[in-house]
Amino acid sequence: MKNFPFPSLSQSLLLFRILLPLFFVAHAVTRIANGTIDRFAGFLATKGFFATTVMVWGITAYEIIGGIALAFGYYKKYLSLGFILMLIMGNIIIHYENGWWVGEHGEGGMEYSCALILGLIVIASTEKESIK
Repeated sequence: MKNFPFPSLSQSLLLFRILLPLFFVAHAVTRIANGTIDRFAGFLATKGFFATTVMVWGITAYEIIGGIALAFGYYKKYLSLGFILMLIMGNIIIHYENGWWVGEHGEGGMEYSCALILGLIVIASTEKESIK
């Protein structure tokens, strides 16, 4: 209990590795539940992409399956890299034109995606967690 009320570093990394990927899962499930697959596909079509409905379903499936797998600690480096590449593309295609800030000082900027990228780098660079 020497870290009370905070968990140890190894406990924190485990908690972080479990919870951060669930943001992706929640994002994808919300996209399905709200029926916004076609809207997102339409947006990507305006940016010059083709087969956008298939693309959006692929992104959504990756967020759900990859997010759950990453939360369980499977293929951390590969899944993190996939999410990082997806976030970089999202920043280029969607968020860059909205600036840096996401909330209060802006709308839809890159701030949140960059924070997720940093978190994924931490997850990818951790070895097997041993809870101490």
